[in-house]
Amino acid sequence: MPRLPYLPADLAEPSTVVDAIRQRRGGRLLHLDRQLLHSPAVAHGWNVFLGAMRGDLALEPRLRELAMCAVAIVNGAEYEYVHHAPLLIAAGATQGQADALRRIDEAAVDAALFDERERAVLAFTIESTRHVAVSDATFDRARRLLGSDRLMFELIATVAAYNMVSRVLVAIGVEPEDSH
Repeated sequence: MPRLPYLPADLAEPSTVVDAIRQRRGGRLLHLDRQLLHSPAVAHGWNVFLGAMRGDLALEPRLRELAMCAVAIVNGAEYEYVHHAPLLIAAGATQGQADALRRIDEAAVDAALFDERERAVLAFTIESTRHVAVSDATFDRARRLLGSDRLMFELIATVAAYNMVSRVLVAIGVEPEDSH
């Protein structure tokens, strides 16, 4: 059970915030949304910010979702992993790659499953998530393999944003929806 109660799935107010979240979510409120709406201001900002992180970046979806899943595993945020592993697969990863992330340290060096760019993204994500500070070697490798400062910045921002997400999920104990 979560530490805070879920607000009702049929919540209608504040309508501007709830309607915007429902629009981004295909008409429904997820368990996370039903927690975020305890603070409409946070829910609004979250919806706009995370919507941009998911839909407006130049960082390719496969690398973005790989980073999101890695953050989830490192932080023990099962809800986040359950929601993002299918998106990782939809972006071109295999089920085997998604499953391997559950052993994150092994996955980060597995050249049979992950290419050099993917391993660099994993190494950066793990180091940033665990320690905040990232070594020059890890940073420089990811930057070189991503090929542009914009993509590197977007990786940094993705890892930071989804660390925020996982910290909220874990602190509250948000549970995956039954449909997953």
